[in-house]
Amino acid sequence: MNQETIYKNLPNVLQNGLITLFDYLQYSKRHGEKYHAFKAFLKAKEFQSREELEQLQNEALVKFLEHCKQESPYFREVLSNIDVSKGIEILNSIPICSKEEFRKNIPNIIAGNKKQMYKSKTGGTTGKAMQVYFRWDDLEERFAILDYFRERFGYKFGEKTAWFSGKDMLTKRDLAKNRFWKQDWKYNIRYYSTFNISEFSLIHYINDLKKYKPAFIVGFPSSIVEIARYALRNNIKLGYKVKAIFPTAESKVESEAKDLEKFFGGGVYDQYASSEGACFITECDQGNLHFEMLSGIIEIVDEDNNPSQEGRMLITAFHTRGTPLLRYDIGDSMKWSDLTNCSCGRKTPIVEVIHGRVNDYIFSKERGKCNLGNISNCIKHVKGVRRFQVVQNEIDTIQVLVENDVEYDDQDEKKFLDELRFRLGDKINIEFKYLKEIPREKSGKFRIVKNSIKNLKELQ
Repeated sequence: MNQETIYKNLPNVLQNGLITLFDYLQYSKRHGEKYHAFKAFLKAKEFQSREELEQLQNEALVKFLEHCKQESPYFREVLSNIDVSKGIEILNSIPICSKEEFRKNIPNIIAGNKKQMYKSKTGGTTGKAMQVYFRWDDLEERFAILDYFRERFGYKFGEKTAWFSGKDMLTKRDLAKNRFWKQDWKYNIRYYSTFNISEFSLIHYINDLKKYKPAFIVGFPSSIVEIARYALRNNIKLGYKVKAIFPTAESKVESEAKDLEKFFGGGVYDQYASSEGACFITECDQGNLHFEMLSGIIEIVDEDNNPSQEGRMLITAFHTRGTPLLRYDIGDSMKWSDLTNCSCGRKTPIVEVIHGRVNDYIFSKERGKCNLGNISNCIKHVKGVRRFQVVQNEIDTIQVLVENDVEYDDQDEKKFLDELRFRLGDKINIEFKYLKEIPREKSGKFRIVKNSIKNLKELQ
């Protein structure tokens, strides 16, 4: 029996024990010396002048470029005739790396021994599956950035937290008992399933949240808002106030944030990064988005790849030394703000808006709304899918458009279908259609989910 089968057959108390053990092993590695040292460094440099931050950023860039040139076969060739010691001066002479170029060349991009690194599988909201590798010191420093952002709003690791994500944790026994969560006892994290949120189950989520009383909520905002809106519609009170809500995987939407704050009582504070390792953009207490300069460099370019105030994001992320992101075209776009000062005191560049992580979902009568983050994870274990898009024009039918490679076969389609069925149930009609190229939007963006029935009253 494999690990998943063993887990599914264990009683609930032992499943919670395994989850706690897994978290302990992960956090022991993520919260090492580098984690604490880098978090202290971030705190010391938080209110430095722009000039000082730019100097630190350039020093980090030179080290990153030297590492890429020495350790990555792909970038050794790309940088062979470039004097990387000049840092920011030569950055725009380095070729842009498209997402498809990156995906195809990952084996040669990897810098170091991947057996000694953390393997991360990404579904990706653009519809492309990838597997990247992080050095453990990269992960420590990335989690230091993330946790320091959250700590600005009172977050304390180990304090009760409700986590809504795409983890497959539940068994038929759990569903029969209306138990839609699992517990990490050591770190006080309760993981709530986002696969089972429906009109029937929402009251059980709410009742458990009222009982558990988490101080913080983390996860897909499009799932958490379903709980808030159900409670508001039915005049259900939470009975206390959470301290803060931190969205993941999807962008903060103001209309959703208002409903979340109205029910849960705490503020919603956004941050941008990516599972493949993009630089961080974090919200401050004044509601402005700040680019975290010590996490990397973001260039904004227009259609002709010229520097621009608004356009495509090119990512150079310092904490991706395992699978380096160097002038990586991540597929998202953004706009720099005209604001040069923020009353929060930070001197980092301010971002007006980030485009890309569109909050969208597929609706199933059987399972309710399945959000973008869960749909994108359907191809984590499916070979040969270059890109896919799920289209819903009817309430009982979805169409799955697929761009596939030659390695994709009937077994991969079956795996893909099984993943969709797990999320959407057995009753919805699922049709596969294979195309040489799935059309993009007029804006040039690619959407993994296109739902034209979102305004139906029965979906609200």
